[in-house]
Amino acid sequence: MAEIWNYIWPILIAILMFVIVIIIHEFGHFISAKLLGVKVNEFSLGFGPKLFSKQGKETLYSVRLIPFGGYCAMEGEDSESTDPKAFSSKKPWRRLIIVAAGAIFNIILGFILAIIMTFPQPAFATTKIAIFDENAVSNQHNLSVDDEIIMANGRRIFCYSDLSYMFASDRDGKLDFTVIRNGETVELKDVEFKMETLDDGNKYIFPDFKVYPEEKTFLSTLSYSAKTTVSYARIVYMSLYDMITGKYQLNQLSGPVGITATVSEAAKQSLWNVVYLACVITINLGIMNLLPLPALDGGRILFLFIEMIRRKPIPPKYEGLIHGIGFVLLFALIIFITFNDIINLIW
Repeated sequence: MAEIWNYIWPILIAILMFVIVIIIHEFGHFISAKLLGVKVNEFSLGFGPKLFSKQGKETLYSVRLIPFGGYCAMEGEDSESTDPKAFSSKKPWRRLIIVAAGAIFNIILGFILAIIMTFPQPAFATTKIAIFDENAVSNQHNLSVDDEIIMANGRRIFCYSDLSYMFASDRDGKLDFTVIRNGETVELKDVEFKMETLDDGNKYIFPDFKVYPEEKTFLSTLSYSAKTTVSYARIVYMSLYDMITGKYQLNQLSGPVGITATVSEAAKQSLWNVVYLACVITINLGIMNLLPLPALDGGRILFLFIEMIRRKPIPPKYEGLIHGIGFVLLFALIIFITFNDIINLIW
């Protein structure tokens, strides 16, 4: 029994993390709809068959079988309605706030989790080099002590997380840096690093220097947490760009199954690892939902901007068709990623 429980509890932690992230997202839609006078017919956690529900004054609150999702069904959201509280009857700016609120709440949750992660730290990592490891390769290629790295391969570096991503995503062991040296901006080309091959067969850079710490204060905690949130958000777009340009392959994506496995393993190690992954995942969900693609919140936001420019809505049948096609493609992608996750877990 103990062995079974040791296997199950990390999975339950992972599912709980998904539930919290989804609840926050849907609650963003729900509370903004309520505040802006839109009727919410159903607020559901999960998809599929209904497990139980409770009817409120005007909203049905339900829990469904599949926990990896949820929805906030508003009156007149995807169909015509004569109800004065219908989503479709509200001004575009109100609808835009409601649609964007889910992603915004996810990002706010990410910021709160970043503060939770940051708070116990005695100090924060900067991007200013304090000391090099013995026989450091980068030190032999123009990088020096007291250099403050502000750009890497043309991308702005706001905090050490940005720098870590550049190290992790590089494949040739060379980076171009822009640094602040003695108060002046200096460009450094082809700074080399030693690369190591890991179990996945890929080569990765491991930084051969340590950076100065930043003193911990209330303001520096908030500042560092905000920079971390922005950094994780930027990594979503940088990862998409790297995938489009071929640096990463589609089969390297992880879906609910792969993420659950990752979070389960993290839970076995420490609670802080779970908090870190929850921070990354909720920010990822928020940013991905803002992409201007059909079936995502960002696609709906795009249509609302078009409506505000045209001063009249796009015919619902056309918008519904586009979102319907987008949903089918998104569902197909999820199935592919889930299948790939299962294959990776088996093998």
